[in-house]
Amino acid sequence: MQTLSTSVKETDEQSTPVTTSIVRRKTRPVPVGDVMIGGNHPVVVQSMINEDTLDIDGSVAAIRRLHELGCEIVRVTVPSMAHAKALATIREKLTATYQTVPLVADVHHNGMKIALEVAKHVDKVRINPGLYVFEKAKDDRTEFSQSEFEDIGDKIRETLEPLVISLRDQNKAMRIGVNHGSLAERMLFTYGDTPEGMVESALEFIRICQSLDFNNLVISMKASRVPVMLAAYRLMAQRMDELGMDYPLHLGVTEAGDGEYGRIKSTAGIATLLADGIGDTLRVSLTESPEKEIPVCYSILQALGLRKTMVEYVACPSCGRTLFNLEDVLHQVRSATNHLTGLDIAVMGCIVNGPGEMADADYGYVGKQPGYISLYRGREEVKKVPETEGVEELINLIKSDGRWVDPE
Repeated sequence: MQTLSTSVKETDEQSTPVTTSIVRRKTRPVPVGDVMIGGNHPVVVQSMINEDTLDIDGSVAAIRRLHELGCEIVRVTVPSMAHAKALATIREKLTATYQTVPLVADVHHNGMKIALEVAKHVDKVRINPGLYVFEKAKDDRTEFSQSEFEDIGDKIRETLEPLVISLRDQNKAMRIGVNHGSLAERMLFTYGDTPEGMVESALEFIRICQSLDFNNLVISMKASRVPVMLAAYRLMAQRMDELGMDYPLHLGVTEAGDGEYGRIKSTAGIATLLADGIGDTLRVSLTESPEKEIPVCYSILQALGLRKTMVEYVACPSCGRTLFNLEDVLHQVRSATNHLTGLDIAVMGCIVNGPGEMADADYGYVGKQPGYISLYRGREEVKKVPETEGVEELINLIKSDGRWVDPE
């Protein structure tokens, strides 16, 4: 099956031709350890452990579990100086017992001292502009004067500058992670509880970084409501294009929940933006164990043709023409082949739509007459075999082409 292109477009194009490819927004590559976010690099999968960072062994084990599942960058929370120092031990133990894994530290609430310490031990520091400098709210406030707005801006620069210089000099990265639910008070008064406020909050921090010649930046605009998240990311991309900025975007729907709806909600936001070419890394945030986030990330990327990490199964929904139990056969085929990568396998219930609908598949399993199935290689019918031998013969066909590997 044809894999969709992930070509990059220039941002000054006036129109985009009709295409079946995902044309990604052009961004600069940003290093996070040995992983690159942005540029022509594949969209990167991230997650976050939920262990207390003071639990050294538990954190090492959790990071390793995620990385072994395909999580390329792992985030940990750092609420105190003790947690920041614990990350040094976590990194050492992880390297000694497993391997080096790109790590991100999450820093909140007046976190300059914590961020400066943890920057020594991780590859990227994530800060939240709404929380990095605490702005004490006034119950009787009706507006922010320009001087008040600028005074707080000066305070932000004062507290952000040492971290920027530290990361710049170490060639490490920063994520400026804006959350819709934690905008600073002056942004709320000035722009309202809006995507515009989220974007301006990020731009304020970006400009400080740029003034210090630091550009290893990744930006996120997360919200718990999909329409707000979509508007914020689209506006951020538009504003960056207008300002000549090309920073990569980290996608996510925050607090998406759990179960089927949490997955659908995350996919609705993340996949919509990716299909528009917006996004260079993603995290699916589920109220479940972090390991359950990774398959959802890869499924989104696979469905859009942005990553090829598993078998793509094409199967019809079944109807009165179907000549075998399609659900059972699909399960059998999947069980036998889902350890493979890079293949497209079609399971079609009848000859009416089968060969046409599966024309781009590498292999096809099609019901042609009761009790028999036809096996295809691409568009070519290879053989007809009894249904009871169908899965075994499909495996043999894949083996004969040298595309089979034994499961571990």
